Amino acid sequence: MSTTRTHGARPLLCLRRPGRAAAEAAALLIAAVVAFPLYWMLLSALKPAGEIQSTSPRPWTLSPSLDSFRRVFEQQEFGRYFLNSLLVAGTVVVASAVIAFLAATAVTRFRFRFRTTLLVMFLVAQMVPVEALTIPLFFLMRDAGLLNTLGSLVLPHLAFSLPFAIWMLRGFVKAVPEALEEQAMIDGASRSRFLWGILFPLVLPGLVATSVFSFISTWNDFLFAKSFLISDTSQSTLPMALLVFFKPDENDWGGIMAGSTVMTVPVLVFFVLVQRRLVSGLGGAVKD
Repeated sequence: MSTTRTHGARPLLCLRRPGRAAAEAAALLIAAVVAFPLYWMLLSALKPAGEIQSTSPRPWTLSPSLDSFRRVFEQQEFGRYFLNSLLVAGTVVVASAVIAFLAATAVTRFRFRFRTTLLVMFLVAQMVPVEALTIPLFFLMRDAGLLNTLGSLVLPHLAFSLPFAIWMLRGFVKAVPEALEEQAMIDGASRSRFLWGILFPLVLPGLVATSVFSFISTWNDFLFAKSFLISDTSQSTLPMALLVFFKPDENDWGGIMAGSTVMTVPVLVFFVLVQRRLVSGLGGAVKD
């Protein structure tokens, strides 16, 4: 009987292997296409000036150079720009995670008037283009006295990150059974104890997933930084620092690519640190 099953499984296994091999080959091809711009950016940062300006570029270099990186790190106040970007992105990530967690819990666990209207407004806020709101936000920041400050970057990014974060966390909070909360109350846990001691760890994968999107959009921001940081260059962020390498006569592409590579490193580090919880968050790790 076992022999029959073994022989019957072999043809099925042989049929599955070509499909699996094709799927793996397609995944590798997609990964190569996605990773190629990063490779070309790093390659251009390592190429000497002569190869970068060559009319016949090659996907390799036999004489790598760190001159482009040296020009980037020798740029005046580059460290300050890096810290400004880190401060803005970190503030947005932490603040959006806490506020979105509390808001998602409120709209999921409590029944109140206009709750559905509020959720629809979150979706509508996501549909408005950022470019259409830049000028109104400029006047708002001017009237609030926040121009040329890092607060003018934190508040808009926080506002644009919250709708997506609340909608995503709402599903995670809803997936936690209410019986768990009732059992915690019977055991003597207060609402705040359940909120931060039980519910928060369960929805942490979702918080990590939303934090990744908040971090990337804030870290790579150029539009708000260019619009709200007008005269005080000490408040500039890393995307603004790249403007130094754009010159009227000839752009310093080596410096631009080296600066872009330096900007990419914190994003990659952030991904490595949260990759496990990110996969769980995107897959919906909370279970009954």
